[in-house]
Amino acid sequence: MTALEGGLKRAFESSVVLAVLLTVFGVFAVILPIVSSIGITILIGWLVVFAGIAQFAHAFQSENVDQTLWMLMLSIYFLTAGAYLLTGPDLGIVGLTLVLGIFLAAEGVANLIVYFSTRNRGGSKWMLLDGVVTLIVAAMIWDRWPLTSWWVIGTLVGISMATTGMTRLMTILAARSLASHLVENSFRERAA
Repeated sequence: MTALEGGLKRAFESSVVLAVLLTVFGVFAVILPIVSSIGITILIGWLVVFAGIAQFAHAFQSENVDQTLWMLMLSIYFLTAGAYLLTGPDLGIVGLTLVLGIFLAAEGVANLIVYFSTRNRGGSKWMLLDGVVTLIVAAMIWDRWPLTSWWVIGTLVGISMATTGMTRLMTILAARSLASHLVENSFRERAA
């Protein structure tokens, strides 16, 4: 086995593991939607707090007073929003559910665009399925928002994660099959 083949095998194996993990975590998110919703809100809250801290540190590296003041105001906004999500995840879930609906609609459209640009390649049908399912999930959010925010964010993120994990897995397997086919043809041509 050459170094290239060994590298490809390791990349394939790690890609399969990551796709399976994404699918499994998606299933857990669907099974425990309220826990998932709270966890997602808290995670995002911490990410926003860390972004606020980074903005604050960056503010003092600015070139002039206007930039420094702007960066300080931005850092205060980030820190306040992050603290709000951490201390009031119940209201944060409602806002995040709205943002999630917008994000999933954009992701679904992007997946459909990728499908139409790669529809003749192996695994592209899975990209179509991912795009359609993600758009349906986005429509489900808009249909009942904000009444179902407590469970919908965890459930829908879980569905999206599981679908994306399966899509990636099928795409990886199709790519591996194509690579094996190309290698076999290469060996046959050399032997002939």
